[in-house]
Amino acid sequence: MKLENGVPAPANRLKNFGVNLWAEFSSLAKEHKATNIGQGFPDFVVPDFLQEEVRKAVAIPSANWYTRAQGHPRLVKELAAEFSPLFNRSIDPMSEIVTGVGAYEVIYAAITAFINEGDEAVVIEPHFDCYAGDMDLSGGKLVRVPLRPTGDAKYAKNWTLDREEFEAAFSERTKMLITTTPHNPIGKIFTKEELEYIGSVCKKHNVIILSDEVYERVVFDDNEHVRIASLPGMWERCLTVGSAGKTFSVTGWKIGWALGPANLISQLQHVSSCSTFTAPTLLQEAVAGAFEYERSVAHTDDAYFKWLPAKLQQNCQMLSDAFSEIGCVPVWPDGGYFMIVDTANMGWDFSDLKTGRCYDVDCVKWLTREFKLATIPISVFYGNKNRHLAAKYIRVCCAKSDETIVRACQIIRSLKKQ
Repeated sequence: MKLENGVPAPANRLKNFGVNLWAEFSSLAKEHKATNIGQGFPDFVVPDFLQEEVRKAVAIPSANWYTRAQGHPRLVKELAAEFSPLFNRSIDPMSEIVTGVGAYEVIYAAITAFINEGDEAVVIEPHFDCYAGDMDLSGGKLVRVPLRPTGDAKYAKNWTLDREEFEAAFSERTKMLITTTPHNPIGKIFTKEELEYIGSVCKKHNVIILSDEVYERVVFDDNEHVRIASLPGMWERCLTVGSAGKTFSVTGWKIGWALGPANLISQLQHVSSCSTFTAPTLLQEAVAGAFEYERSVAHTDDAYFKWLPAKLQQNCQMLSDAFSEIGCVPVWPDGGYFMIVDTANMGWDFSDLKTGRCYDVDCVKWLTREFKLATIPISVFYGNKNRHLAAKYIRVCCAKSDETIVRACQIIRSLKKQ
């Protein structure tokens, strides 16, 4: 038996794991008491209607007990009512929906349920880091295909797939495609035409589509969020992931879900029942109430789904203006929580640090230490092959309070003197 420090060595599946990047940058931000516009957690006050839903839920005796492992009955029924019109079909709440401890767990369950040792999943890069960790735990391999600017790089909509490169990524080992729209971190929303093309390639190779759509409620300007599973012939091979944390700006509640055909959803239910068993009943009850409330005020000025994208777009504009004033180049997002910013014009040079890390990592740490402004490097969302494409980009989060945004803009403008 192999020993490390006198005890059995960890499982081989953990060999690629080190310090979690969110733990690393979160700790740095806290250490320096930095204004945090890097990580995707809203820091504004929870709306009154959500607070009320929690108060009502805690008074329900059964809301404090274990609930149905596959999803709290009231919540899955509310999700079916909410999403059936958006997918142009009647979704069965008991067989075509599963809930989990955040979208994070639902994604883990999807990958665990379908990826065997040696299987491959094509992923559109840059991508959220948990996809890679989940694939490592399942013994699978990610095949990364990057988004590249094909026009004016200052607009996320112009970051597109090279179709020849995309199709070449598929093989007989490919079992899944992982995609995100609205995209984290680019902020791109894939158009219907782009999704029809992606779907056609997946259908040709008979692969499952894992579509991470947690930012679906944050759509800017005249853009449209198209759900790939709503396109003809796509429901049967799609798992669509959503998040109450991102939908209602309560990331600490950790309630997520997946929608899809019963034969796929049942496999996620198996994984969930053997891991977390169930997400918190109380919060599932509160989320159900939140959806019910939101539908009652839809298309009015009280609608949270109307306020949220307008507020985040305003925040993005303020951050974009501040970065532009000092010579950085923001990439205007179609939607979502994030905006990436090209710092190349600033002429900052960190080569003398000799850290062995990418420029953007050194840049983010410097901004955090010296200016108390916490952002996130983009290179951490890439594999080794395409990491150079991140160049000198950093990611900022627009889902922040007025106080945080104003303070961040003040710090950004002070960088012009450096």
